[in-house]
Amino acid sequence: MDVIADMFARMKNAIQRKRDFVDVPHSKLKQNILELLKQEGYIQGYEILEDEAHKKGNQPTIRIHLKYLDNRKTKSAIENIERVSKPGRRMYKPIKKIPHVRRGLGLAIVSCDAGIVSDAEARKLRKGGEIIAYVY
Repeated sequence: MDVIADMFARMKNAIQRKRDFVDVPHSKLKQNILELLKQEGYIQGYEILEDEAHKKGNQPTIRIHLKYLDNRKTKSAIENIERVSKPGRRMYKPIKKIPHVRRGLGLAIVSCDAGIVSDAEARKLRKGGEIIAYVY
């Protein structure tokens, strides 16, 4: 199963239900993606919950605090988040072909040798890589 697509689906479902947070299983890749989303302003933040199950050898949980643009939670900061590169079909792009999501108003999450970076950061570093997702 694709753990990144699972995290995105949980986030979309929580946004539709107007939840304040959503819990997902922890991995370093997910944590790096969430750090980028936090830096870009798409989520309020995240925290790693270590409970009794974690002490027994299970993996910890990440609690993602979603961001809404109004008090009534009618408009989320994330309009859509879609997985591009999948386990069955990886999508790699050179620096000149990294897309501008929504003409620069969105975000492409890129995995390169410098780590998980945004499309603008990848262009600044002059590095291509795997396009993980589009966020807008």
